[in-house]
Amino acid sequence: MKKIQKLLPLILAIILLIIIILKEPINTIPKSIEKEVEIALQHFPELNGIPIEFKFKKNIKKSVMQAQPTWSGLLRPRSKRSYKILISEKFKISGEEFKTLDVPEDVLIGWIGHELGHVMDYQERGNLNLIGFGIRYVLLKEFVKKAERAADSFAVSRGMSEYILKTKRFILNHSEIDETYKAHIKQYYLSPDEIMEMVKEQDSTKNSDFL
Repeated sequence: MKKIQKLLPLILAIILLIIIILKEPINTIPKSIEKEVEIALQHFPELNGIPIEFKFKKNIKKSVMQAQPTWSGLLRPRSKRSYKILISEKFKISGEEFKTLDVPEDVLIGWIGHELGHVMDYQERGNLNLIGFGIRYVLLKEFVKKAERAADSFAVSRGMSEYILKTKRFILNHSEIDETYKAHIKQYYLSPDEIMEMVKEQDSTKNSDFL
């Protein structure tokens, strides 16, 4: 009896793990951002059939949105993974809090598009590589820069350049947004000029293919 009692927590943990693995994840989109999410997802046909949960959170440190693989997703093959995109309910401008839903529609679409760019990046990685990604992201500033620029690049390459540019200009040109946050965006993300250069290169490649 004592042996069973000692093993009970382990047995319960195994059962819980099995339930998590077998539970089929589904897309979850709050009604308040359904339109913006659907517009952004149209640019990522590769993500059709990939379960993504969009979820509001009261506060996210140093960020407005955050894309993550789910724990159950890390226990599945790459083709069966699922993700969640956390969205901060509020963000601060000059110490004042503003609702994320109050930003212009195109800016919100650009923010969502950037996070979907992260999901695209995650989908190209094996499970062990993705775990290593998370560790390096937490520990290495240079890796953060590489990851954020990759997410921007994925979004721009999928035709979201106008949305991404509007999001960046909203942040960088908003006189009341904290300068520390602006500096973070400038340091780790593609600049508007770099995005425009990417678009020019894409257009040049398309024209070459057409000829």
